[in-house]
Amino acid sequence: MTAMTDRRVPLNQLTILPYYWLGGEATVFRKTKQFFREYTDGVDVGRVHTVLGRDVTRAYAVLTRDHPESDKPKGRIGRFWDRSKRLFLGLSYKLSPARRILFAVAMVLVFFGVQRQQFTLHSMDIQLQSPSPFLLLSIGALVFLIILELADRVLVRDELEVARQLQAELIADRSPEVDGWAFAFSYQTANTIGGDYYEFISLPDGRLFVAAGDASGHGIAAGLVMAVAGATLKLAVDQKPDPVSVAEMVNGALYRTGGPRAFMTLFCGVLDPGTGHFDFVCAGHPFPLHRKSDGSLTELGTGCLPLGLRRAVPLQASSVTIGPGEALVIYSDGIPETLDGEGRDFGFDRLQKSVGSGGSAQQIHDNVLGAVDAFAGEAPALDDRSLVVIRNDG
Repeated sequence: MTAMTDRRVPLNQLTILPYYWLGGEATVFRKTKQFFREYTDGVDVGRVHTVLGRDVTRAYAVLTRDHPESDKPKGRIGRFWDRSKRLFLGLSYKLSPARRILFAVAMVLVFFGVQRQQFTLHSMDIQLQSPSPFLLLSIGALVFLIILELADRVLVRDELEVARQLQAELIADRSPEVDGWAFAFSYQTANTIGGDYYEFISLPDGRLFVAAGDASGHGIAAGLVMAVAGATLKLAVDQKPDPVSVAEMVNGALYRTGGPRAFMTLFCGVLDPGTGHFDFVCAGHPFPLHRKSDGSLTELGTGCLPLGLRRAVPLQASSVTIGPGEALVIYSDGIPETLDGEGRDFGFDRLQKSVGSGGSAQQIHDNVLGAVDAFAGEAPALDDRSLVVIRNDG
């Protein structure tokens, strides 16, 4: 009978088999480097401390906003206890009832686990005994809770991305084709969903309807207001492309469908490309800048409430002629209100200086945004920024 060959692998060979399966030292190093690069993608080491500090402050403010601080807690211990209580209650009540119970159970398990965890002293060395089952259970419960919350966040993020794509279709993405005129425009949101708006609508008689607006608030609420206003504006232009009539119809739609915080500023007008004549109305929007051929600047507009606050808003029609070499610059308040790292705002003086430098429509646009970006530095955008430049190149 033939003896069977011993195919067992020595232990020392077993320990290095995974090393060869991975392809050797070079492959292990390359894969490790690749994993580290992917895992840390987007991380700015120089800003980690600033970002984490800002995130912690914002998270505490959001979680505790429904639980006011007690009347002047005494001493550091009193303040610590009060803030800890507010944070616990705020975090608990932001969870669903079932997850709230899970969170409370995890906290109780932490308490019992810490009580049972003992330290013993042997030969001047502190040795930690095996982790308490209570601590292990509490860690498991908290990890499970984090998994559930992250899953919800991913689903919300996916829905927001769909909403962002739908919103992008409501905003002009192509320059209108008008002989002798140049256009430059852009839109930067502070959140996934924004509330700024601009539109160009070509009319059958060759004129161009121009509109720009800024919905109240930020995020989803502002996006919904913007969507209602945008749909109403297009319908109003189809019926009667008169700036005052259009603004009145948008005001009525917002007043009927929104609450007291659902309002929107609006600047809209009708441009005659042949003559440069521009009829417009401004409802609470920052006054656009008319840059004349000699470099001087004029603000267009009169004081008026935003749309949606009252059943009827007194709107005043105005007109201006944009001559050859002149430009119209329409912007949202997110540009002059941009803050730098020290809390100073960009302001109207810097905006006017950037516009005053002149150039083509694209050059004026780039000069303004370049100055804003240089001023803001690493500070995050706190409001949406939209900018429209229309220039008579005739």
